Amino acid sequence: MRFSLLFAFCALLALHFGCSPIDDFDTSSGITLEFSVDTLRFDTVFTQVGSATRSIKVYNRNDSPIRISNIQLGDGGGSFFRLNIDGIPGDQASEVEVWANDSIYIFAEVTIDPDQPLSVSPFVIEDKIFFETNGNMQEVTLEAWGQNANYFPSRFNKGVTVGLGCQGGNVVWDDPKPYVIYGIIAIDDCLLTIPAGTRIYVHGGVAMDDNGAFNDGWLATQESGSIHILGTQEDPVIIQGDRLEEVFLDEPGQWTGIYLGRGSKNNIIEHATIRNSIFGVYVDSTAALSMQNVEIYNTSSSGIIGFSSTIEASNVLVYNNDFTSVQLLLGGNYSFNYCTIASYGVDASAATLTNFFCYDDPVFCTVREQRPLTATFENSILFGSRSDELQLGDITDNQLGWFNVSFDNCVVRVDDLLEQEDGRYFNFFNEQCQNCINGDRQSILFVDTGEDDYRLDSLSIADGLAQPNAITIDLEGVERDPMMPDAGCFERVE
Repeated sequence: MRFSLLFAFCALLALHFGCSPIDDFDTSSGITLEFSVDTLRFDTVFTQVGSATRSIKVYNRNDSPIRISNIQLGDGGGSFFRLNIDGIPGDQASEVEVWANDSIYIFAEVTIDPDQPLSVSPFVIEDKIFFETNGNMQEVTLEAWGQNANYFPSRFNKGVTVGLGCQGGNVVWDDPKPYVIYGIIAIDDCLLTIPAGTRIYVHGGVAMDDNGAFNDGWLATQESGSIHILGTQEDPVIIQGDRLEEVFLDEPGQWTGIYLGRGSKNNIIEHATIRNSIFGVYVDSTAALSMQNVEIYNTSSSGIIGFSSTIEASNVLVYNNDFTSVQLLLGGNYSFNYCTIASYGVDASAATLTNFFCYDDPVFCTVREQRPLTATFENSILFGSRSDELQLGDITDNQLGWFNVSFDNCVVRVDDLLEQEDGRYFNFFNEQCQNCINGDRQSILFVDTGEDDYRLDSLSIADGLAQPNAITIDLEGVERDPMMPDAGCFERVE
């Protein structure tokens, strides 16, 4: 009789409090969850409004039951995704119980309208499910595609390098739908042609492999590969990150950049905009690039990097770079004509030119390499908010003739440079910078740098400074004055 009463009492407690005493739940800090996948992908190409549902299993591999303190969708109610957590709909759940050596299901759903603007339904849609168990944080990535586009080479290529080879032929990206680069495209033994009007969106971020973490989202050439980006004044080529919501419009570092590998020749960029990357264009050893009418901005590093390479640039605008706007390192051959290189609001110069590169501590530079440098800047503006916007580094003291740098008919800003290295550049404005103007913080130059308007003010010191040459049209297609054109990429319009 006593046993029956005790059993009935326990049964009532079980109905009220659950079937297991609270002491049975493992609350140790070593508890972690396992998941059926680390990234839940929705692999439908959406060509019309549609929904897709996928599921993930969450495992408790322990011999005791556990409570997951919190399961939460990262973007909450603002997410494209919706969750059902162990049978309960909602973007958050608390104190979710998982019995010993058991599992629960989480269902995720996404609804896509590919006809919505890209700012509403971007190409790649991501979110995360966060799990907290006994103080341990874990996550699972959700990934879907919101627009009908050319996902190249595929939508499952994150962090993977894929070679684009055509045995010396030509691949043309001329589909009217945008191209979304997902991973690293290595152009090998091939010419990639990108015609006027093409839109390229690069999915960047951090990826992992056996060697650790690295930056994803590259458009790269190898030694036998080349790229021709051939926009026009009316239909430029746009290359940028794939996040087009307003909050990301000016966000740098969303993808890595365009990398022209060692020895890559015959590379052309015309009438193009490159933005929101880590670097704009990196031209590696002995590679060559010709670029005209190009804008590069909003980078978390430099806009242009030349590393013992060859670059010919005209009507190029570089601005909003978190590091030196243009770096020309370890020698090379460079020509910049009618270019505007602006560096405002950062402790970095507009341009750095060296005939060496340090492979160890730059202060001591005991492990280094040096090569001849020839660089000419004509009819250009190299300016910014620092008192010195030019950094010149000659490891040879010009004794070998390995530092041939000239600035003609340019607007620059230098101060300490004139006294550096025992006064080597004290005669800078007679020897290296012919017919130049050295501006200062009071100089009137651009319309409004705060609004990224680098057209020339009506009282600009660059007005009429340039020397006429074969480049008779500016970046916006305006004809230059045939006798007294303006320095920089923009001709001032009355």
